[in-house]
Amino acid sequence: MTAARSRSLRLPPLVIGYAAYSWMVFSLLALCSVAVVLVVPRLGARRRAVSAIARACLRALGLRVSIEGLARLPDGQCVLVANHASYLDGIVFKALLPPRFSFVIKREMDSVPLAGFLLRRIGSEFVDRGGRERATTDARRVLRAAHGGRSLIFFPEGTFTELPGLAKFHSGAFVTAARAACPVVPMVIRGTRRALPDGRFIPRPGRIEVEILKPLDSRRGEDDRAVARLREESRRAILQHLGEPDLTA
Repeated sequence: MTAARSRSLRLPPLVIGYAAYSWMVFSLLALCSVAVVLVVPRLGARRRAVSAIARACLRALGLRVSIEGLARLPDGQCVLVANHASYLDGIVFKALLPPRFSFVIKREMDSVPLAGFLLRRIGSEFVDRGGRERATTDARRVLRAAHGGRSLIFFPEGTFTELPGLAKFHSGAFVTAARAACPVVPMVIRGTRRALPDGRFIPRPGRIEVEILKPLDSRRGEDDRAVARLREESRRAILQHLGEPDLTA
């Protein structure tokens, strides 16, 4: 008997049943999302439809989500920055935030079957974290999107791990906000790491909370020191409300 089968036999029937149900729900709604983004011609309509599907997915999986501070979102363009804890983060933000926001995501996601296609069709931007030339090209494209008035969501940690805590922030989001002269809005997500930690494929039912914090003014210059101040102020605000340790300490 293999180790994987041995472990599966030790799982309670309720857990096995929930796992099967979760994959059925996720697969069905993922296929619905792909079908919608294939046939709906307008970007705004595709985003609204995918937001509705994301809300249905979270409810079906027993994930109770709430958001605080929506009134703090500027009416116009802004850059949202959030901690990153799980693959659920994007689904939760899509379910709770206004559809006008575009995700800025690591380029590796572009090659994931179905997910990459779906993300492209809802207007996401992919950025390279490796080669300098490709990274520069991607950064310029994101900056053009910001200059064009688009509101963007960044995960400035770049990735996530199973270990609780806030990692170092990269500067891309803050350079973009400074050059586009739009506010940076820090945002905290809590509960997704417990619901679906790194390395796990079946979510746990539970509560997920999103909190939008006070916007920060980015119109204080575009030099390295101004960008660094904006990055550290955003990180400090998120860390204060996150309830997890500082992994850079």
